[in-house]
Amino acid sequence: MSDRVDTREAGAADAASAIVEEFALFGDWSERYQYLIDLGKKLPDLPDAMKTEEYRVHGCQSMVWMHIEGDAARIEIRAISDSAIVSGLIALLLRVYSGRSAREILDTEPTFIRDIGLAKALSPTRANGLAAMLARIRELAAARLQAH
Repeated sequence: MSDRVDTREAGAADAASAIVEEFALFGDWSERYQYLIDLGKKLPDLPDAMKTEEYRVHGCQSMVWMHIEGDAARIEIRAISDSAIVSGLIALLLRVYSGRSAREILDTEPTFIRDIGLAKALSPTRANGLAAMLARIRELAAARLQAH
């Protein structure tokens, strides 16, 4: 996957489509989980000052910290988990939503999760955690849009 195009310059929908195309290359879920783990390993760590209760995403079985900054025009998201697979899920969310406007975040439904089969492949606790991370991103994007 080293020839992957940097989707951060493209729109959120383009990034989501690229993820769907990448996952279609894998034959089964063991390969897809390994890919998720590999993506998660590439996430930059958060400083300890951001690994506090203030930044913790509740609803996740594993520890997840998410830091969101910026305004309605551009929102940057940084996040990490103590779980390898959850870190991979975070990497997917960041590809689609980080560096986007609040409006684009709110207008881009996370259909790529269903399209790659992730909704069916995750355990209930991981699915709840993914939903909690998405809710946090959307909630903070909505708040930035209202403040604008």
